[in-house]
Order: sequence, then C-alpha cells, then structure tokens
Amino acid sequence: MLVRDAMSTVVLTIGPAHTLRQAASLMSARRVGAAVVLDPDTSGLGILTERDILVSLGLGQNPDRETAGTHTTTDVVFAAPAWTLKDAARAMTHGGFRHLIVLGDSEPIGVVSVRDILRCWAPAERRTATLAG
Repeated sequence: MLVRDAMSTVVLTIGPAHTLRQAASLMSARRVGAAVVLDPDTSGLGILTERDILVSLGLGQNPDRETAGTHTTTDVVFAAPAWTLKDAARAMTHGGFRHLIVLGDSEPIGVVSVRDILRCWAPAERRTATLAG
C-alpha cells in the first residue's frame, strides 16, 4: 500500500503568525494532529504538531502570545505519494516524528500520520490472522 492510499487530504495550512491557540482551534475543528506552516517570507514549509503545542503549554507558555512560527519544525522530511507505507514508517521511526507532509509537484497535497498507517495495516493483519487460523 502507498502513502497516497493512506494520507489525509485535509491539509490545514497556517501562517507563522498564528498563535498556538488559533492553531490548536483550527486543528481541533478539522480533526487533524498537524498543521502545515507556510512562511511567505521564506517560501518554506514547516509543520506544527499537537505535540509542539503540548510542549509549549507544559513549559507554561501563553498560547495566546506564542506563535506557530516559534514552534514550527522546519527541517521537515517530506514524503512522496508513491512511497510505500513501509518507507513512510521507516522515515518516521528514523526521525522520531509521527507526521509527514506529502508533496506533489512541490506543493503539500496531504499529511500521513502513524495513525493513518496503522489504520491501513490493521485490517491486513486481521485478514492474515484469519487466513492463518
């Protein structure tokens, strides 16, 4: 199975000036665990995850003053839609993260998460167990 088969095509894009509270509200409303941060000044893509927001809150920072740009990961590993889920899982394991931005023609077309991969693999495991049993 390929990344294109598992990825969410709901791509939440925010700017670096969004506050963490705004980002969390948008992520919650769209039921996603990560937002793509597009900085028009640098033409770069980054990612802000629920974990980034949680770390900030755990440090006692004010989510109404902290911005997405301050907490964005900019050294992002991007996935291609034609990657296998095994390739994506390997990249996540190696990098220690749970989300990959999927690029198509240099534009974000999706996000694939550990949860997306597990959702695809779990039914296959059940079928294999049923056949073996």
